[in-house]
Amino acid sequence: MTGASTYSGLVDETFWLILGSSVIMLLGITVTMIYFIIKYRRSQNPNPAQIEGSKRLEVLWTVLPTILVMIMFYYGWAGFKVMRDTPDDAMEVTVIARKWSWTFDYGNNVYSSELYVPTGKPISLKLRSDDVIHSFFVPDFRLKEDCMPGRENHAWFETTRDGEFTIFCAEYCGDQHSQMLSSVVSIPEADFAVWLEEARVPLTAEQIMKIKGCVACHTTDGTKGIGPSYQGMWGRTEIVKTDGELREIVVDEEYIKRSLLDPMADIVEGYDPVMPPMAGQITDEEMETLIEYFKTLK
Repeated sequence: MTGASTYSGLVDETFWLILGSSVIMLLGITVTMIYFIIKYRRSQNPNPAQIEGSKRLEVLWTVLPTILVMIMFYYGWAGFKVMRDTPDDAMEVTVIARKWSWTFDYGNNVYSSELYVPTGKPISLKLRSDDVIHSFFVPDFRLKEDCMPGRENHAWFETTRDGEFTIFCAEYCGDQHSQMLSSVVSIPEADFAVWLEEARVPLTAEQIMKIKGCVACHTTDGTKGIGPSYQGMWGRTEIVKTDGELREIVVDEEYIKRSLLDPMADIVEGYDPVMPPMAGQITDEEMETLIEYFKTLK
């Protein structure tokens, strides 16, 4: 796999240095063991003899591995330092991880479920999680950094070519962990400027559900998921648990808004309380758009 970021070469050099050194040492140790097994086998040496130590050999096998380890440390530190020192002119994007989706916030109410970036432009990532620990992993960039609840992490990259590169979650985060996929889409800077301008228009309900991660747990066709399906939801009677007590409610505008902002308030019977709160992450206009859309899903 060829790296697609400016520092992927540094990571590869360190990897091959460590791997190559390990293979050479493995071969050297294995050949030496075989030599001693043959040379000092019992049939040729029936009477054991005391072998005196060698100070020169002891110094050699102490000094050489120390030098090798320090070389590995230097290459590792040099690459790590580059990966942690974000360029001053980098474009900032906030990465929001949640079960089981990614949201990318460009500021000024521009969101996307895929990370669009201009090729050749440094991108500064602010990484956070809304629920559990996730790990933002782009193999083509040699980039992996944790997204943690209650703490902001950071990373950066700069693509070297146009293309689409898969984003994985590299930290087990629940039963749909393997489906927590997205993409970095690297396009020419002029095309990115056009995309960014088009992304400023109001989102449709389908786009909102995809960006906010709703589709990871809810369906629109009646199929049961991690959470209730949206189909036929509007006006339906549900049994929910509120403060530990079961009660009957009707799904209306008030209930939907409360469930979005504080999903632990009313837990629909038969489902686990795993939805993260959307307070501060969804606007009133977006909630109204979703409500109008839910009304159409008869």
